[in-house]
Amino acid sequence: MFYLLAEYLDFAGFLNLFRYLTFRSGAAVATAFVIGLLIGPRFIAMLRVRQGKGQPIRDDGPQTHFAKVGTPTMGGLMILTSITISMLLWMDLSNIYIWACLFVMAGFGLVGFLDDYDKVTKRSTKGVSGKVRLLLEFLIAGLAVALIVSQSGGKLYMPFVNGPVADLGWFYVIFGAFVIVAFGNSVNLTDGLDGLATMPVIIASLAFMLIAYLAGNAKYAEYLGIPHIPGAGDLAIYCGAIIGAGLAFLWFNAPPAAVFMGDTGSLALGGTLGAIAVVAHHEFVLAVIGGLFVIEALSVIIQVFWFKRTGKRVFRMAPIHHHFEQLGWPESTVVIRFWIVSFVLALAGLATLKLR
Repeated sequence: MFYLLAEYLDFAGFLNLFRYLTFRSGAAVATAFVIGLLIGPRFIAMLRVRQGKGQPIRDDGPQTHFAKVGTPTMGGLMILTSITISMLLWMDLSNIYIWACLFVMAGFGLVGFLDDYDKVTKRSTKGVSGKVRLLLEFLIAGLAVALIVSQSGGKLYMPFVNGPVADLGWFYVIFGAFVIVAFGNSVNLTDGLDGLATMPVIIASLAFMLIAYLAGNAKYAEYLGIPHIPGAGDLAIYCGAIIGAGLAFLWFNAPPAAVFMGDTGSLALGGTLGAIAVVAHHEFVLAVIGGLFVIEALSVIIQVFWFKRTGKRVFRMAPIHHHFEQLGWPESTVVIRFWIVSFVLALAGLATLKLR
């Protein structure tokens, strides 16, 4: 809105600031952060009243988690509200990529909300059927990727390789949908400790803020040998909104958490990061930058696969953050060390930009 206003009311030099991507990205961070802090207390109070006993705690989880009984969930609604308002204020409303990412965020947020609602109302940790969730997620992601492919094509890029390695055409829709769904659920699996998923999401968003900006600039893209996607630079604003909303949520989610983001937030944020990576054609770089989420998901897959075949466990508990809790690490130690791992992996992912 502010961006469009500047287009029509350019009567002073300072209004040119509204046209600069860097300014609008910074403004999106600040806007989402302030909105998150302002609406946070009211949201949490409302969730406490409506949910009563809060998010159900797994019976087979770490015993220390039973101290969190009564903490409300669905805090992701705070994040998504902050991001949406910030984006509508600072985005270019004609950018199709932004709308595709917003569609993924809203769709995955709705799926997560239904799952959280089912858990809270039925006082169960099961929620919506896994098959139903995946079906809805693939449908949402597929529609968004089809929209993206219609604008930028279906070429596949990989780190360390200059130029596209293949042109998947419309088969890219299947690949892109898989990336979005896989990353959404990976972030969802990581969200098991206070602040554990929030900061790595912020770190990944910082990295993709830079990637989106570079991919949207023809000169930088040519210099680095990365795909140039006209219009992708506006995704830097989206990443900025995620960062601001994430920081505001972390204010309330810091140990001991006053609220959990729930599937409403984790699915939506993970899916959105996946969509941003698909737009920028940096899906494999996402696997490095978001490597912590990949490790968390792999730990669950390995645990289930091995247990079904041998009756034995590879980890004391999965996802892997619970394994370290069972080894005796305090929750705060697990969280901060995982943040460090996430930061290192983000740097490693960014290092691939010039290695083409």
